[in-house]
Amino acid sequence: MSKPVTLSESGFCPHSLNKYASLLATGNGYLGCRASHEEAYTHQTRGMYLAGLYHRSGKGEINERVNLPDVIGVDIFLNGELFSLLSGTLESWQREIDFATGELTRSLIWRAPDGARFAIESRRFVSAEQLPLLATTLSITPLDSDAIIALSTGIDATITNHGRQHLDETQLRVFGQHLLQGIYTTQDGRSHVAVSTHCRVNGDAQSCFTAKERRLMQHTSSLMKAGECLTLEKLTWVDWTTECDVSLESWGQKGILHLNACVGLGYDALLAQSAANWQRWWQHCRVEVNSVNADDQRALDFALYHLRIMTPAHDERCSIGAKGMTGEGYKGHVFWDTEVFLLPFHLFTYPDVARNLLRYRWHNLAGAREKARINGWQGALFPWESARSGDEETPEFAAINIRTGLRQKVASAQAEHHLVADIAWAVVAYWQVTGDEQFMSHEGLTLLLETARFWLSRTTEVKGRLEIHDVIGPDEYTEHVNNNAFTNYMAYYNVEQALHFARRYGCTDDAFIHRAEHFLQFLWRPEVLADGILPQDDTFLSKPAIDLSAYKTTAGKQTILLDYSRAEVNELQILKQADVVMLTYMLPELFTAEVCLNNLHFYEARTIHDSSLSKAIHGIVAARCGNPEQGYQFWHEGAQIDLGDDPHSCDDGIHAAATGAIWLGAIQGFAGLSVRNGALHLDPALPEGWKKLTFPLYWQGSEMMISLSKSHVTISSSRPVTLWLNAKPIIIDGEYKLAFPDMILPVFGTATTERGKE
Repeated sequence: MSKPVTLSESGFCPHSLNKYASLLATGNGYLGCRASHEEAYTHQTRGMYLAGLYHRSGKGEINERVNLPDVIGVDIFLNGELFSLLSGTLESWQREIDFATGELTRSLIWRAPDGARFAIESRRFVSAEQLPLLATTLSITPLDSDAIIALSTGIDATITNHGRQHLDETQLRVFGQHLLQGIYTTQDGRSHVAVSTHCRVNGDAQSCFTAKERRLMQHTSSLMKAGECLTLEKLTWVDWTTECDVSLESWGQKGILHLNACVGLGYDALLAQSAANWQRWWQHCRVEVNSVNADDQRALDFALYHLRIMTPAHDERCSIGAKGMTGEGYKGHVFWDTEVFLLPFHLFTYPDVARNLLRYRWHNLAGAREKARINGWQGALFPWESARSGDEETPEFAAINIRTGLRQKVASAQAEHHLVADIAWAVVAYWQVTGDEQFMSHEGLTLLLETARFWLSRTTEVKGRLEIHDVIGPDEYTEHVNNNAFTNYMAYYNVEQALHFARRYGCTDDAFIHRAEHFLQFLWRPEVLADGILPQDDTFLSKPAIDLSAYKTTAGKQTILLDYSRAEVNELQILKQADVVMLTYMLPELFTAEVCLNNLHFYEARTIHDSSLSKAIHGIVAARCGNPEQGYQFWHEGAQIDLGDDPHSCDDGIHAAATGAIWLGAIQGFAGLSVRNGALHLDPALPEGWKKLTFPLYWQGSEMMISLSKSHVTISSSRPVTLWLNAKPIIIDGEYKLAFPDMILPVFGTATTERGKE
């Protein structure tokens, strides 16, 4: 395996401060830290977050992930003047995140307005080995003449969630000459956070402390000779607990003990520990591509790095927010993104992590059952947006409609119910990949039965058939429709699988079995028309179409809503994102390649791609339908959602689902990985510019390594595995090599099982 690449910020730009604070973030799934600069800038959003720590600030507010007190900020005074890159001259610059180690570095030479030059270097990482640990260093060297350098840093609790304060100061302490600790309690009294930080400056620097206006600070000052380096090493340990009867004094001391042990090792040794952990992880997960475009490998490394730092692998009561752990967007809430776009990576690499993500839903069944009951249904209706519990967290209202002056109601929580079936789909996917009987017979079966019961109660009988009314499919520009194809097909799959596993595990609920059989017999699933188009819902095809070319050029900006109200958009053939195309991606075994291709072309022309979830799915389906070049175009554009030139593309956090989709596009699109009818299929369709694609894969207890080129395939497995390679069953036992001219190539494309007799 080659070394993962780096991601650099080409230069300092005040307009992209927050974009790069998200892109270059550090973390480990427990703790996430935005890549803010040490020095302050007016529009710079600092952020440090704990997985699972949410709080509701007051009546009418929504639970949101808490922005913790800041430990990154340092006020730097050079000869009495506050350092800022907005003044003086920047003579050299390098800032990058090393994906191989998780370390963020910045190195610059700055000339002050008075002509004095300084070399400034900072380094930081969040430990992959010790989850509560954040380590930073800051080094400053006067280059031309002696200089007085003063630093003020510590624990800054003036940080808020865009003005909302969630934490109260409970205890502030200073221990000795270097150690500071702040203990904070959420305003509802349910959670405590202890931030312990050790600040040490080399040499004979003079130190003092202040504690005022929610800032516990250490102040140091030193006269440095030209060429001498002043170094601040700052190690921080972040703990939190929900125990109500805990002694905060003794609990805080435990954090200090851990921190002191780290201090004894020092930054470099701690980094070596963390880097070794990262190396083991990369060896197990990395996807390598030999492409004519070097940016493709960077996109893959970026995706996998963020997939790790956003995933709370340590705690099954947590899940992945739509912005990962890199910002406050969507208030840190969990959506269907997790099960559909993020879980597959973990499923095929670290299935235990995928299991934890599913158990998050199982733990929160009580809230889902209550939401179903309140709305007059049975079973479990999971919230569209969730935090740590199963309660619905979707805001009641969205932004003000600038055309009408009225606040728009958020309809997703009321009608976007496909999430229920998406969770069931993920449960079945986990079972297919792992064969985990223990999980499936308990948590998995419970999730399948409760989600199925929801659909059994959700139908309406119309002229002898069952229909599902008043829903929103994945396309959020089409609201409150009947018989959305995605929803109906996924609901059918949900109930079908629930019935299958109920019988497998000897379910004795005869009433459920009877109702499920009736549901499967009479549920209406929209049918493919003579022209090969599957209607998105009962009315979509009767609506007028308009020219969307101007809006497609600004995909992701929702500029259509500047010209049309939501109500008007709802009455036109306009899609925000993949809907029927999403269905053909998730249940490929149900449709022929011809149907998939027809619907890809038809609906893409009507899709603006205003959701970050959309382009990658179109790319995967295009590759499966035999057009990897179109697939690559979609994949590349999807990768650029965050990594592109837009200076504000991810100000409030990276797009987690789009990040997961970079892996999905490579593996499920170009490598052609799919699971159909319980069997593992590989139907490669590499784009022209990809000479070789290599990736690890977990399947039913086997560790596999797959390497694909235009002419050869090489597959190794730790134990015998049956795999369908371009519709031909092969047994992998050890290492398997085959030249593509010797292979049976797919006739109908890879989106279908209709390849003759398999």
